[in-house]
Amino acid sequence: MSRLPILRSDELVAVLQRVGFTIVRQRGSHARLKHQDGRVVTVPVHEGQDIGRGLLRKILRDADMDTEDLLQLL
Repeated sequence: MSRLPILRSDELVAVLQRVGFTIVRQRGSHARLKHQDGRVVTVPVHEGQDIGRGLLRKILRDADMDTEDLLQLL
């Protein structure tokens, strides 16, 4: 398993959109994305801050993706 990269929220949202997620709503500093098959993920959108590896791992788990999928889409 490869080491998770450090990503900004806009980069992660772009990757999720490439695999079929769409932004359903954004309230405050959190964007909610939903896939056609019902998967839902919430991504914190804080300007100028990176998403930590632990949170990124949880978001990928919620999106039913693994590290290799993420690295291929970057």
